[in-house]
Amino acid sequence: MENVERILCDFTTRENIVTHEFKCGKLSGAVLVHPDLSDTVVARAVIYALENCAQKLSSLDDFERYALLEYDIKMSSDKEDCINKLLNGDILLCVDGDDRYAIINARSYTTRGITEPPAETVMRGPREGFIEDLKTNLSLLERRLKTPDFAIDRMEIGRRTKTNVAVCYLGSVASPKVVKKIKARLEKIDIDGIVDSHYIVPYIEENPYSLFTQTGLSEKPDIIAAKLLEGRVAILVDGSPMVVTVPFLLIEEFQSGEDYYMRSAYSTFVRILRYLGLILASLLPALYVAMQNFHYTLIPVRFMITLMSAIKGLPLSPLAETVFVLLLFEIIREASVRMPRAVGMAMSIVGALVLGETAVNAGIISSPAVMITALSSIALFTVPNLIGPMSILRLVYTLAGGLCGLFGLILAVLFSLHYVCSLNAYDSPYLAPFAPLVYSDFKDAIEREQVIDMKKRPRSIPNINPTRQGQ
Repeated sequence: MENVERILCDFTTRENIVTHEFKCGKLSGAVLVHPDLSDTVVARAVIYALENCAQKLSSLDDFERYALLEYDIKMSSDKEDCINKLLNGDILLCVDGDDRYAIINARSYTTRGITEPPAETVMRGPREGFIEDLKTNLSLLERRLKTPDFAIDRMEIGRRTKTNVAVCYLGSVASPKVVKKIKARLEKIDIDGIVDSHYIVPYIEENPYSLFTQTGLSEKPDIIAAKLLEGRVAILVDGSPMVVTVPFLLIEEFQSGEDYYMRSAYSTFVRILRYLGLILASLLPALYVAMQNFHYTLIPVRFMITLMSAIKGLPLSPLAETVFVLLLFEIIREASVRMPRAVGMAMSIVGALVLGETAVNAGIISSPAVMITALSSIALFTVPNLIGPMSILRLVYTLAGGLCGLFGLILAVLFSLHYVCSLNAYDSPYLAPFAPLVYSDFKDAIEREQVIDMKKRPRSIPNINPTRQGQ
């Protein structure tokens, strides 16, 4: 019982661990099981095999040779390791006179089935998505990358959660310098627990306080496999369906997995729409306010007459009016996201229509301001992953345009571009291939050329094997 006590003394609630004592020949021992995490069928089969073993066993090693031949067993005398294995669902077997423990694999977790990710739905292409089980997620990648070059480095992070983390890359493609740097940063993490993959993002980013994220996130195995083939490194966290990829470029936000399953001409057209949508979303409210306050001569006469009749008698200035409508739309969007799906969809539509129409009729805001803000908000959804940072920049641009006119707006835009150009993570310029110019990577930037024409891997991503196809 000393071996049992060594394990149980660290548990605040000992009742969580089931202890079953047995006697097999001259040996006596105990089996420790965590019933919430272990497969009860396997646990019962192990206990039955121990109690009904006909062999004369003389040591702990004999259990592996004779009584438990069909089970995956490892020996360990490390107390912390054994407790960790027990909390992961394994069974511990100990006998009198031996300070070692036999660790029997009996893990069993309830997980959801593999379904299409709700945020990355596609009309064409694979519909599989990662789930919260690390083993299943790794199998989805290994099924697509059937090569001995596919490397998986495992580690545990979190003093209390002991979360399993897997660093995946292609050994003959990914830069060893990048892989070493990522693993070193992960090994330095000293925190109570890692609950989701988002927890490790600040630790591996070069600029964790930046407005823009410098890591990719995806729930689709085909996208992660494609990024690994380009030389990136993927980080999978047990308990999270989101896979982190580094290095990361800004143009990845404008790319979709479905782009590569459609005709290249239409994919290029859609990408151009995304770029135009982002520019329209971020600058349209600011231009509207700047022209009303400082540059009304640039507005066409007919539109100016309509605008003047719409804003006549309003109590708010153009800047205050636009900022009020922007914040109103942000509140409606946030409320619709937090509400149940069926209620949220109805509330977002009805709320925007009712509040907008009521505010216009009450003479608080004008209909052009509502239209400009609505058009900007819709255009923002063309690049969903940039909604957060661009919502903040849109408000900053509006304030700059309303206070300083086009001059202030141009300065704000130039400052933003300078800041984005200065970001560099893992030897990958954030704004590549535009800044710096990498002409060979333009084949998959704005234009999406045919796969047969993309014979080289992106130069913007560090790799040791630039050839993708051919010689």
